Amino acid sequence: MTKNINNSIEEGNLPDYDMETLAVRAGISRSGFNEHSEALFLTSSFVFANAQEAADRFAGAPGGYIYSRVNNPTVTMFEERLAALEGAERCLATASGMSAILATLMGLLSAGDHLVASRSLFGSTMQLLTNVIARFGVTISFVSAVDVAQWRAAIQPNTRLFFVESPSNPLTEISDIAALSALAHGANIRLVVDNSFCSPALQRPLKLGADIVVHSATKYLDGQGRVLGGAVLGNAKLLDAIHSFLRTAGPTLSPFNAWVLLKGMETLALRMAAHSTNALALAQWLASHPLIEQVWYPGLTSHPQHELAAAQQSAGGAIIAFSVRGGREAAWRVIDATRLISITANLGDTKTTITHPATTTHGRLSAEQRAEAGVGEGLLRLAVGLESVRDIRQDLERGLNMG
Repeated sequence: MTKNINNSIEEGNLPDYDMETLAVRAGISRSGFNEHSEALFLTSSFVFANAQEAADRFAGAPGGYIYSRVNNPTVTMFEERLAALEGAERCLATASGMSAILATLMGLLSAGDHLVASRSLFGSTMQLLTNVIARFGVTISFVSAVDVAQWRAAIQPNTRLFFVESPSNPLTEISDIAALSALAHGANIRLVVDNSFCSPALQRPLKLGADIVVHSATKYLDGQGRVLGGAVLGNAKLLDAIHSFLRTAGPTLSPFNAWVLLKGMETLALRMAAHSTNALALAQWLASHPLIEQVWYPGLTSHPQHELAAAQQSAGGAIIAFSVRGGREAAWRVIDATRLISITANLGDTKTTITHPATTTHGRLSAEQRAEAGVGEGLLRLAVGLESVRDIRQDLERGLNMG
């Protein structure tokens, strides 16, 4: 395969291109046919010229491919493009966002280690920590996403990782990434940030001091609800242990999904700007509605961390959380009255989606855990798509007007 040197992410070789250019051009490698669009390599394995080359590849010699669980040219292009967007030395592609988190934890933690995590997490992430990782001898402390003092107080001699979502799911709490990074590094701890809600188009945690960024590429990197995918990004050496887990355990990205994600990233900056514009307009309208108790959106001045969000993010993103007066009954009425908005727990799509977190994304948590995370019965999460703001608003009004 041949590579345009202008698209190499090797240190010193990547020109100072803007995000929009990197999203289209970074990571492109061409085969002997010199195709213009990224090639899709649907193969399980690769052949070797001779026995010595096979031995060298399996021994870790640089260059070349072995088996698509280990590496694949299409997957490599996805990894290099996303690394360029995040400003990372290295990217590891995974089968889903959850497998990205799993690989990070399994690669960097051992029995007897301690992890500090925000209590404001996606329900499946919370389940992974409490029901899976904890079974392997890792102790976990949950703290406020926004109170740095709680993170400081939670540090133990065996603390190895901090884990946070910013913005959080579903209340869009904003963590001070730079402050958490400084605290972590002062205690020889690594900070992991889930950047799925913002994507690198709106936020680059590594530039703020984070050690590792994880993504559910299923969300905004794809942007059209087509395929599953995930990624782990950071320092090349730090990711060695994570790569070892991925290569052995196998929760890696398929070439087809990598190819779809490559095409999705081409429009990432455009989509995130449009998502954010639509979401801000809808958040402002919801905040003025008499049947809405509270709206959480980082772009609103009423958001508790609005100023921090403005400093860390280039826009507010697509996710709005809002609480409807009347609890679950009123919230479900809004959902059931929709005709345009998709009733689904997924997000990151061009299509607007709505869900009731207490009974879907966070439904497996205990009532106490939901209360600690601020997930009430009247709470709805709206992932604003690219439809007309007027049409989305009218669809929500139908249910609100029944109250």
